[in-house]
Amino acid sequence: MQDNALLSNPLSRKRERAGVRAAVSAPVQNARALRQSPTTAEQLLWRHLRNRQLAGAKFRRQHPLGPYILDFVCLEHNLVVEIDGGQHADPQAQAYDEQRSAWLQQQGLRVLRFWNHEVVQQTNEVLAHVLQALTPALSRLREREVNTED
Repeated sequence: MQDNALLSNPLSRKRERAGVRAAVSAPVQNARALRQSPTTAEQLLWRHLRNRQLAGAKFRRQHPLGPYILDFVCLEHNLVVEIDGGQHADPQAQAYDEQRSAWLQQQGLRVLRFWNHEVVQQTNEVLAHVLQALTPALSRLREREVNTED
């Protein structure tokens, strides 16, 4: 199926005739694989975030950024939502998550973390927290729109 997709793109057909295949980076391949096998919590949250359902914000899932693959990210509002399973309770994993969050914050992103069971058992509370994180960004965006109209 992937070959058919490549052949339907004129640029890809041209490369294919020239014997050149576009290389897909390892992070992109990993992100694609993660999108194919989401956890129950990821599936549930994605149902609420996709198609700009939450405050009109565009979320991407399993999005590669730098050395990491982000569970969910809204680039227009600089917000990352991570869903952690039990493996993240390990002290080494916690240290890694702190390092990862620090790097993301250095890139200008805000990071929200939720446990799998929170997303599954308290979906509305998780969505309210995400919405609250989006609200200041939405207010600043609306403020800019008003100021540019003057």
